[in-house]
Amino acid sequence: MVLRRSIPASFFGMVLGLVGLGSNWRNASHLWGLPPAIGEAIMAAAFVVWAVLITCYAMKWLGHREAAVEEARHPVQCCFIGLVPATTALMGVVLAPHSHMLAVLALVIGGVGHVLFSVWRVGDMLQGGREMTTVTPVIYLPSVAGNFITAITAGTLGFPSWGILFFGAGVFTWLALESVIVNRLFHAQELPVALRPTLGIQLAPPVVAVAAWLANTQGLPELLVQAAWGYGLLQFFLLVRLLPWIMKQPFAPSYWAFTFGLTALSGTAISMSSRGLTGAIADVAPVLFVITNVALAIIIIGTIVRAAQDKLLPPAAAPVVTAPATK
Repeated sequence: MVLRRSIPASFFGMVLGLVGLGSNWRNASHLWGLPPAIGEAIMAAAFVVWAVLITCYAMKWLGHREAAVEEARHPVQCCFIGLVPATTALMGVVLAPHSHMLAVLALVIGGVGHVLFSVWRVGDMLQGGREMTTVTPVIYLPSVAGNFITAITAGTLGFPSWGILFFGAGVFTWLALESVIVNRLFHAQELPVALRPTLGIQLAPPVVAVAAWLANTQGLPELLVQAAWGYGLLQFFLLVRLLPWIMKQPFAPSYWAFTFGLTALSGTAISMSSRGLTGAIADVAPVLFVITNVALAIIIIGTIVRAAQDKLLPPAAAPVVTAPATK
């Protein structure tokens, strides 16, 4: 199947969701005494999925180069390529308890790759000429998501001075892009059905920003950090309200767009509770943990079913048949 059809870069969103879920369980094992083996098993699965996707994506550039170039030039799909270096950096979080050296290597490779791709992709967008209808939360990926992920990994591995730099790059880019995306959603034509699940990305920036801050600081989270988490909770409720409209798109891998934000929402609530925070966030943390696990289970099962039906990957392009020349 991999040889006949190429892997879209958007599939790397699966890694984000799995690592987020694994982090939830790691934190929950410390706060609530849940079995730590569950979190490590999920992290191991995330590493395997990342390794398979990296291999398949490399094969795409070798065996399906035209498809890879077409994806890189697409105004929406190109942004998903930013997940390739971002998830590589995120492997540092997965590997941190097991091998600091390999974790740092993943951070360096992924962080450098993210900076190079982000500067190239965002620099392209700054030259203008973009159709308003192609502006979706996907544009967060090469700029905001990669910076926050690199910040999280840097802080986790003991490099907070670098982590804060990436945090700053991510948070101010998020604030700059937020109004652009909301303006498009308010005033341009509604999102095509196939793109509606990508709205799940809208949940991620505020809560992943909180995760990046927590990874690089200690002690009780500041009030502004709690306030940013509250904005993430509002995004969660807005997405719940939009679910009937979004779900006009039958289940597809694009629903993984919800997972990183959702796992960050619950995971940061658990982390802040572990630091001694009490009150509203600590009260809802167990509820969000359950919701996150149920949602991820549904998406994982749906993905496995689609794979079993051989409907996970996009259809292979039909070969071009050239008629013989006539005299």
